[in-house]
Amino acid sequence: MRYLLLCLSTLVSFYAFSATALEAKKVSEKMTIDGYANEATWQAASWYPLDQLILGQQPSADDFSGQFKLLWDENRLYLLAEITDDILFDQHADPLYLYWDDDCLEIFIDEDASGGNHQFNFNAFAYHIALDNQVVDIGEPTKTRADNFILLNDHIKSTWRRSAEQPNKIYWEVAIAVYSDKYQHKSSEKQQPVKLTLGKKLGFMLAYCDNDGSKNRENFIGSTAITPVNGDKNLGFITADVFEQLHLVH
Repeated sequence: MRYLLLCLSTLVSFYAFSATALEAKKVSEKMTIDGYANEATWQAASWYPLDQLILGQQPSADDFSGQFKLLWDENRLYLLAEITDDILFDQHADPLYLYWDDDCLEIFIDEDASGGNHQFNFNAFAYHIALDNQVVDIGEPTKTRADNFILLNDHIKSTWRRSAEQPNKIYWEVAIAVYSDKYQHKSSEKQQPVKLTLGKKLGFMLAYCDNDGSKNRENFIGSTAITPVNGDKNLGFITADVFEQLHLVH
């Protein structure tokens, strides 16, 4: 683990000097998270591809393909994902049990775009949104690994719907409350998300766990090209250094 963390530090230059950046436009109307995405602001937003293989083998377009859009207002970051997946699979009813082996949407957010390790802290978040819309991340260290998994359903509201014209295609609409690295999950006081402002930069990555019925997920596809460390690209849940920058614009 020490060697891995040292290797991950070499990715800082990739993170800091990446030539690409995502943009989220400010919303011009009230957003309704219903999976229809029929607000005019969505129509004006740009699509970004979800096509970078992290684990498994590159799926065919029928097996999986995806793209997404981003918007923002003072209180929320908004995501619209268009996912083509021929089989939607959720094998475990318990949302905290092997959740990464079910079909799920994974949203990575680093509120201040500072990068760095976040595996067992809240320097950044890796929200796994299940097909039943429950939201899981890894929390602070505990005695056993399973005890690290926590529900963060109050951070995210999401709804997905099938396309009437193409049954294998779903539209997943998400509203995300963005929390800083000061977040305290075990606090007795209600935690408040940050207010988003024009010109703010966040670290961001989107990914999708694809499983067509196997014991383990078959493919893991992300939005960002990740430089492997010791042959491993599955680094997003450990370090925010591999996220892209997301700019909040007009």
